[in-house]
Amino acid sequence: MPMSSRPFGSLPSGESVEAYTLTNGSGASVQVLDYGGIITSLFMPDRHARLADIVLGFRDLGDYARGHPYFGAILGRIAGRVTGGRLSVDGATFPLERNEGRNHIHGGRRGLDKRVWDAEALPRDDGGASLRLSYRSPDGEEGYPGTVDIAVTYTLTADNAFVIESEATSDRVTPLSLGNHSYFNLAGEGSRDLSGHEVQILADDYVPTDDAMTLSDTRMSVAGLGADFRSPRRMEEALPTLFRAHGDVYLLRKDGEPQPASPRLVARVVEHGSGRVLEVRTDEACLQFYTGVGLDGTRVGKSGLPYGPHAGFCLECHGYPNGSGAAPFGDILVGPGRPQRHRTIYGFSTS
Repeated sequence: MPMSSRPFGSLPSGESVEAYTLTNGSGASVQVLDYGGIITSLFMPDRHARLADIVLGFRDLGDYARGHPYFGAILGRIAGRVTGGRLSVDGATFPLERNEGRNHIHGGRRGLDKRVWDAEALPRDDGGASLRLSYRSPDGEEGYPGTVDIAVTYTLTADNAFVIESEATSDRVTPLSLGNHSYFNLAGEGSRDLSGHEVQILADDYVPTDDAMTLSDTRMSVAGLGADFRSPRRMEEALPTLFRAHGDVYLLRKDGEPQPASPRLVARVVEHGSGRVLEVRTDEACLQFYTGVGLDGTRVGKSGLPYGPHAGFCLECHGYPNGSGAAPFGDILVGPGRPQRHRTIYGFSTS
């Protein structure tokens, strides 16, 4: 069966949560919750065709409901940090909750990652299946203006690509920028760190931040800096050169460049022990590289081992978080007659 489902538990609110598993012919699989669109597992083969779960997460719903660092979740309405927690749309200002210091992050205290979505299976011509999650975010939810209808579709292809497609409409002009926050460890989620991972990010420019990780809204070349991953670099050597060992927001387009017609290759990661290779393609404007530095060992994962610093990395594809006005890096507005569609592909192979 290309897709199966099972009950995953109930939230404190009483809402029931279902887990959906997509499987392809080679045995690769992904499990997704209708709670937050959370990807709880992703099994991919190594160079010897042995399967391993390569994303961080939990076995039980209670661990997700108690709060977590967005393991595998849909981020939004705006993925990333909104400076000062303030939106400016069509001359009006909307205050958002400052849920990380002086900034608003990942949609607020109860963003899309903490909502139960409607789920439906979509049959495919190739005999596989896709899972479509939909959610109506009402006007004023977490401070955002406008009622927005959102759909996110997950697909696992026969050639081991995990595809995330989003679409949205709104009854008024409002910012929307979704992202996925999966933490990958290509050696397997029980591995303690990212040693053996080699990272390449195909971006010439990034956005510097201050000590609170507040975006500067300025474009800077990565040349000669720790943020430069245009050539592959081993994680254990790169981490000491990164600002706060955190990772940065990379700009994938030149100023004023429109959304590309199809996803482009923006990042490649190789884990030499297993031979697993991850290639990321997207039509989004930004890539947030996060090294998992904030993991502190207090959360125990599926393998029974605690997740310490750099137990997994994120490659989050989304729009520019401060792009609700006339930002030079592309706006993230959706509204009447202005639908939004995006596609990101996490493709897996072996070397």
